Amino acid sequence: MKFITKKIHAFIDYPVALTLIILPFILGLGETNVIAFYASVVTGIAALILTLITDHQTGVFKLVSYKVHLIIDFIVGLTFVILPFVLDFHGLDFFYYLVNGIAVLIVVGLHKAETR
Repeated sequence: MKFITKKIHAFIDYPVALTLIILPFILGLGETNVIAFYASVVTGIAALILTLITDHQTGVFKLVSYKVHLIIDFIVGLTFVILPFVLDFHGLDFFYYLVNGIAVLIVVGLHKAETR
């Protein structure tokens, strides 16, 4: 059952981007590998920019199609799932990326196609 619409996705993008920027500081990520800290912050900044330039309800500049946005989200989710294994993250660093990656993949997978 796919229920995440373009509008719902548009409104959750900003809090998710800000969370990716802020949580590494709060949680103290990067204990097993400094990349665990910076990858989240950089991804959060990129996600914020992507949201600002996506053609959806909360996009400001509407330069990137929503379809491309979803493809980028999928790539980020997949990268977050793979990263802790490739870079040998442990503990909180490992679970942070694994959980966030799976969450992103679920959101993309539950996306409801737009009907016109």
